[in-house]
Amino acid sequence: MSIIVLKLILAHILGDFFLQPKKWVKDKEKKKLKSKWLYVHIAIHLVLMFLLIWDVSYWLLILLVGASHLIIDALKLLLQNKKTKRFYFFADQILHIVALFFITMMLYYDAITPSLSISTSVLFLLICLVFLTQPTSIIMKTIFSKWDISKYTEDNESLKDAGKYIGILERLLVFIFIIVGHWEAVGFLITAKSVFRFGDLTSTKERKLTEYILIGTLLSFGIAIIVSLLFLKLKIYV
Repeated sequence: MSIIVLKLILAHILGDFFLQPKKWVKDKEKKKLKSKWLYVHIAIHLVLMFLLIWDVSYWLLILLVGASHLIIDALKLLLQNKKTKRFYFFADQILHIVALFFITMMLYYDAITPSLSISTSVLFLLICLVFLTQPTSIIMKTIFSKWDISKYTEDNESLKDAGKYIGILERLLVFIFIIVGHWEAVGFLITAKSVFRFGDLTSTKERKLTEYILIGTLLSFGIAIIVSLLFLKLKIYV
């Protein structure tokens, strides 16, 4: 996997998860192909790819990846409904990555062959770290959208977005602990969170809220562990 492929993946993560406000998503879901934000979103992806690759000789690759992104997003908007929204969210992300690899392989076969480079290793590390922040939070929010626990949390005082930032920090810590070989620190982190997080819940006897938080915690740690293991396994190939 070359630095070109990794830069395209990083551009995708930044464009889809960091530079796409919620109001754009809602407008696209409402107006579908008539939404101007759909095309602004694609333009942002094109700009990101050009900026990260910084080589005009790859213009055809960038334009084709951008076109595939538009087609996949358009199909998702036309096909999804409230019940299938979660399915099409994950299908959309998978198709984007598959299309990215396929187009790169068709145009530049050498760009997907293994290569050893400090720059590609650092970029791969950056992609893993970035993925564990906002993108994972959005993925988890999409998974949990099938449950409505607002009535269980409406009286609970909490800092704004505190849960999201706690999750981001714990995933980054798990990732760092694993790649440096300190699995015992991951166990300590899980234990510490269990003590602080579940101690109050047992007294409230809110079983559904407890289950919700437990699933969220295990999913957050699970994603961080999987990404860490993938990094350790694949870093020798980038």
